Amino acid sequence: MRRLPPLNALRSFEAAARAGSFHKAAEELFVTPSAVSHQIKGLESFLGVQLFERIKRRVALTPPGERYLIAIQSALDEIDEATKKIVTVPNSNIVNLSVAPAFLTRWLVPRINHFQSLSPDVELRLTASMSQIDFRYSDMDMAVFYGDGNWPDLHYHLLRNVHLVPVCSPKLLEGKPPIKSAKDLLQHTLIHISKRDTEWQSLLEQNGGNEIENTRGMTFSSTSLALGAAMEGLGITLADRGLAERELEYGQLICPLDISLDTQKSFYLVYQKGRPLTESMQAFRDWILDEMQTEQRSLQQL
Repeated sequence: MRRLPPLNALRSFEAAARAGSFHKAAEELFVTPSAVSHQIKGLESFLGVQLFERIKRRVALTPPGERYLIAIQSALDEIDEATKKIVTVPNSNIVNLSVAPAFLTRWLVPRINHFQSLSPDVELRLTASMSQIDFRYSDMDMAVFYGDGNWPDLHYHLLRNVHLVPVCSPKLLEGKPPIKSAKDLLQHTLIHISKRDTEWQSLLEQNGGNEIENTRGMTFSSTSLALGAAMEGLGITLADRGLAERELEYGQLICPLDISLDTQKSFYLVYQKGRPLTESMQAFRDWILDEMQTEQRSLQQL
C-alpha cells in the first residue's frame, strides 16, 4: 500500500509555494485562505516536517519544503498529462488540426471534399498557424509543420519535400526578352516572403546568378499573398510547385526558367508521442499519407 497524502493538500502546497502566499493560492484554487492553511498544516502533520516559514503576510519554503516541491510539481505534471490522454474519447469524430497556412489554403482545402467523401463522419476543425505547438498544453490533436523534422518529442510523418521554383504571370513577359538564365531573372522585380528572405539569393547562387542587393523587390507576409502579387504581374516569386499547381495548370502562372531550390525543409504531419490515436485521427493520417503517395507517383510519371 502506498502511503500518500491527500491530493487537495498537495495542490494547496504547490500553489502556495509558487505564489509565496496562502491568500494568492486560495484565489487560484477558489477556496478561502484558511482552507489552504488547514490543508498545509494537515500535510505538515502527515509528513512530520515543516514545509513553510510564516513571515508576516508571506510564506517561504523551508529546505525540506524546497526539495518536496520539486518532486510534487513533477508528479502533478505527470498526473495532468495522463489525465489529458485518458479523457480523450477513443471514438471521437472530431480532429483538431493546426496547419501551416500555405499548405492549408493551397493543398488541403481543395482536397477536403475528397476526404469527407471517404470519412463522412469525421469533423475536421482547422486552424492556420506557423507556430510549433506544444501538444501537452494545447487542444490540438495533430498538426502539419513546415521544418526540418527535428522534433524529438513528436511522432511525425513526412508529407512532401519542398522545392521552390520561380513563377510569374505570363503577361509579365509579354513583349520582353525571354528568361534564359538565372541572371535574366534579375531584370525583373523579385517578390520575397518575409522570414524567408534568403531563398532568392540561395537559388541564384546555386544557378550562377549575381547578388540581388540592387535588384528591384517587394516583400509579402505569406505565400498566398506573394502568389497573388505574381498573378497580377508585379514580379516573379518562388513557390513550391505543388502549392501553386492550380495556377500553373490554368495558365495563371508559368515557370519562366527550369531551375529549383531544395530548401532542405518539408511538410510533416505530427502529433504527440505516446498518444493513442482516435479512429478519426487514424482516418485522417491514413488519408493524407495515401494522398501524398498518389501525388508523388503522378509526378514521377510526368
